[in-house]
Amino acid sequence: MTFAFDLATGVTKTADGRYDATIVPGWDINGNANGGYLFAIAGRAMRDHCGRPDPFTATAHYLAPVKAGDVSVEVDTVKKGKLLTTMNASIVADGRTAVRFLAAFGEMPDVTDDQYVTATPPDLPAFEDCVPRHHDGNVFPIQFAKRIDSRIHPDDTAFLRGETSGSAIMRGWFEFGDGRPIDTLGLLAIADSFAPPVFNVPVPKAWVPTIELTVHVRAVPVGTRVACVFRSRIIQGGLTEEDGEIWDQAGNLVAISRQLALLGRPA
Repeated sequence: MTFAFDLATGVTKTADGRYDATIVPGWDINGNANGGYLFAIAGRAMRDHCGRPDPFTATAHYLAPVKAGDVSVEVDTVKKGKLLTTMNASIVADGRTAVRFLAAFGEMPDVTDDQYVTATPPDLPAFEDCVPRHHDGNVFPIQFAKRIDSRIHPDDTAFLRGETSGSAIMRGWFEFGDGRPIDTLGLLAIADSFAPPVFNVPVPKAWVPTIELTVHVRAVPVGTRVACVFRSRIIQGGLTEEDGEIWDQAGNLVAISRQLALLGRPA
């Protein structure tokens, strides 16, 4: 079975270090491709280029919005070591570089008992008792949210009613909706798949474009569903940060993320 996410993030190698891809309509926010979706496209090209399956750390800098249509992904190797291959990559759209990436890929080891994790998974109601996200309080269309099945903790849904909860937190479940297992490539997209936590505090409800997003993958996920929590603590100077944790169905912390974004941009 070919899953929708894999079709939408497919790349075709055309030369050494060069790939063609198509930005598929519907994976966007008001016409601009979702940042996590772009991250996964570049991640797929980098994974193919180095022959190693898992991004250990990956950073994206978003330079310009990307619309639906054909793009190219350019990849070059910075260093190939015994454990990791570090690469640069760029998504080029309409003749200009729209996103730049730096990532290190390897083969993620299995989770063992030899670990020290003081963080705990978010306390979530059952998947069925959480609220589907198909729009952001009628602010603007979130086509991307219709391509996946993300469910928000009922306590974090004030923004959907045009209200605020006073707490910049967004918790919930994520699955692809067509049974696709969560893998380390999917984690790059999931890290940018929820509504911004700042929507639950008194700030303008508008497009929050990402400046930079970093994802640290900590384990290969188990299952088809993950529990997520994203928090913002500092909103100043027209910028907001967002810290995220992603947990698999076995209770393993599989990824952490940090994002810097512009605040309250008109859609």
